[in-house]
Amino acid sequence: MAGVVATFDFDETIIGCDSDIWVVERLGATELFDRLRPTMPLNSLMDKITRELHSQGRSIEDITNCLKTAPLDPHVVDAIRSSYALGCDLRIVSDANHLFIETILKHHGLLECFSEINTNPCYVDEDGRLRILPYHDLHSSPHGCSLCPSNMCKGKIFDRIRASAVAEGKKHFIYLGDGKGDYCPSLRLTEADYVMPRKEFPLWDLVNNTKFLKAEVHEWSNGEEFARVLLQLINKTTAADPNDSSAQLISADCKLETIPWSPKEGLLLSLKVPH
Repeated sequence: MAGVVATFDFDETIIGCDSDIWVVERLGATELFDRLRPTMPLNSLMDKITRELHSQGRSIEDITNCLKTAPLDPHVVDAIRSSYALGCDLRIVSDANHLFIETILKHHGLLECFSEINTNPCYVDEDGRLRILPYHDLHSSPHGCSLCPSNMCKGKIFDRIRASAVAEGKKHFIYLGDGKGDYCPSLRLTEADYVMPRKEFPLWDLVNNTKFLKAEVHEWSNGEEFARVLLQLINKTTAADPNDSSAQLISADCKLETIPWSPKEGLLLSLKVPH
């Protein structure tokens, strides 16, 4: 299974909500968010939201405790653990931020399953306020992609993932997502790859209404379908590879509980705090 790379969006894909909105609504910043949303990119807006939360006396712990209540379907948890246990290389490409993603994954015991998390960087400043930065800086390193928001081009990130994975001998790619930002990396997939758009979400509309997509489309709408489709694609990929000795580890009906799982050690991604 070492030849399979599965790349996941995070919000509305791994978790069942938008992590930004989850924090905004539950910590009382909805009015400011709604007022400023039309005036600036989401990434910049969330940095302003954390400033407002800090001014109201909200701590980093308040934010992380809120994130730990975000919904994550048990089927998704099992599918991630099973894919990892089978040797798949799991990566995240998300327009959220490191603190939000790492907090949720660590809370559910999934952080060590991912070899790489590509998202907007963040840090806690000397006043204890969370600062959220763009992945691609508009001024110093603009990505130049018309399909993506100014702070992040997932397609460019996926190109790097593919290049490094191919150099390691990995040749099968699965991309899972839901939003408009997932369209650009989906277009980078080849005829040998698979894209898993969440049904009735923007990516699903886009991939079903374009002639430029090369990858095979497999939709899903909930956690149970997420798990079933992902593991079926892994089965399909490995069954076509006679050199893959792990091809028979997933049963035809995707009984996740039959696959052993143990986390990697030493892969925790720390939150950067400047000194």
